[in-house]
Amino acid sequence: MTTVPALPTTLPERLMAPSVWPASATLAPGGDVTVGGVPLLELAERYGTPVYVLDEDEVRARARAWRRALPDADVVYAAKAFLCRAVVDWMEQEGLGLDVCSAGELELAATRGFPAERIVLHGNAKSPADLRTALRLGVGRIVIDSAGEIASLAARVPGPGPQQVMVRVLPGIEAGGHRKIRTGGEGQKFGLSLANGDAEDAIARVVGQPCLELVGLHCHLGSQISSPEPYARAVRRLVPLLARIRDRHGITLPELDLGGGFAVAHRPGDPAPAPAAYGRRIHDELIRSCAAADFPVPRLTVEPGRSIMAPAGVALYRVLAVKRTGGRVFAAVDGGMSDNPRPALYGARYTVRRVGRSTAAPMRATTVVGRHCEAGDVLAESVELPDDLRPGDVLAVPASGAYHVSMASGYNLTGRPPVVAVRAGRSRPLMRRETFEDHRSRDIGL
Repeated sequence: MTTVPALPTTLPERLMAPSVWPASATLAPGGDVTVGGVPLLELAERYGTPVYVLDEDEVRARARAWRRALPDADVVYAAKAFLCRAVVDWMEQEGLGLDVCSAGELELAATRGFPAERIVLHGNAKSPADLRTALRLGVGRIVIDSAGEIASLAARVPGPGPQQVMVRVLPGIEAGGHRKIRTGGEGQKFGLSLANGDAEDAIARVVGQPCLELVGLHCHLGSQISSPEPYARAVRRLVPLLARIRDRHGITLPELDLGGGFAVAHRPGDPAPAPAAYGRRIHDELIRSCAAADFPVPRLTVEPGRSIMAPAGVALYRVLAVKRTGGRVFAAVDGGMSDNPRPALYGARYTVRRVGRSTAAPMRATTVVGRHCEAGDVLAESVELPDDLRPGDVLAVPASGAYHVSMASGYNLTGRPPVVAVRAGRSRPLMRRETFEDHRSRDIGL
C-alpha cells in the first residue's frame, strides 16, 4: 500500500470510551441535545424526519485513533458501513484506505479521486462488472474468496504487470454479536477453509498464475466482536500458514489482513474496547507468533467500519402515534425498518432519547416501532421514555452511523432519509431525501 498522510501532532489523543453518543454531544436547554454544536431539534425541523446526523469530527477522531493504535499498519475503512462522497474525502484526508465490495462503491471512490492503490476489493461473489471496474481503476488488492474466482480474475488482467491479490482464509473461529454476522467459522459462504485444505489448494493455484501476484492472506471473523482475543487466535492460526507457504512455495508473503468487526456500544454498558486495546493485543500476538514460526513480521491491515462510523451518527424520528395496549406502550415513528433493518435482521438493540422538550413526567418502558407493515418493524424494545410522550415529539437514536442508511430500502415507497453532517456549530446536507419523483423516474413500465 502507498504512503499516507502523517497524523496530526497537535491534537490530543481522543479517549474512545464506550459512550453511545458522539464526544461533542451536550445537554441543551429545554431538553435538547446538541451534536457538533447544533441542536438536534433544530436539525429535525430544518431537514425533516427521519434524518441521519453525522458528526464529522467524531468520524475523523475515530479514524485517527485507529491509526494511532496501529501506527505501522494499513487502516482501511470498510465502506459498506456507510459511504458517500464526503466520507470518501474524509478517509482520504485522514490517511485511510477503502475496503469496497462492488463496482458502485469503486466508481464512487473514483469520482473523488481516491488513490486506487489504497483500495481493497472484497466479495464472495464478485460480478464481471466488479472485476472489470477494479482492473480498470487499478485497485491495490483484490481479495480472492473462492477457488473458481482465480482463473476468472487471471483471464481478465490486462497486463503488462500482475494484479496483486490476497486469499481470504476461513480460520474456523466463531466470533461476533449474532450468528448472522459471524463470518470466521466453518460451513458458510465466505472464504476458503483452513481446516479442510481448501485455502492451501487455492494458494497453490494463485501462485501458478503469472497474471496474479499473491501478496498476503486475509480473514474476517465477523462483526460486533467485543474482545481482542479472537483476533489473537486468528493470528496464531494464520502465521503458521504463512510459514508453510514460504516452505512449500518459496514465497515470503509480506501482508496479513485481519479484517474488521470491532465492536461499538449501542446501549450504555455495552462492551466496546478502544482501538488501542485491539491494537496492543494484535501487535503483541503477531510479534510472538512470528518469532515462534521464525517468520518475518508481515505488514498488518485492519478494516474498521462500524467502529469509525456508528458512534458518529444519530438518527432522528418524529413520533406519529402513541398506543397503550395490553399493559405496554408503543411509540410509532415516521421511519423504521426501511432505514434501519438491523433490529429485524439480527436483534440489534438501541437506546432512545426524546429531544427538544423537557418534562417532569416519570419514565416508562416504551417500545419504539416503525411505520411499516411488519410486526417485526421494531426499532427499540422497552426503552425508558417520558410517560407524557406524544405525537410530534422528536426521538434521537445514537450509534446510528453504520449499517442504517447503507442498508436502507424503498419499502412502502417511503423514501430513504437524508444524511446531514455537523461540525463547529454548522450543518450541511451530504445526501438528500429520496422522493416519490425518484421512485417514479425508475418506474418505466406501461
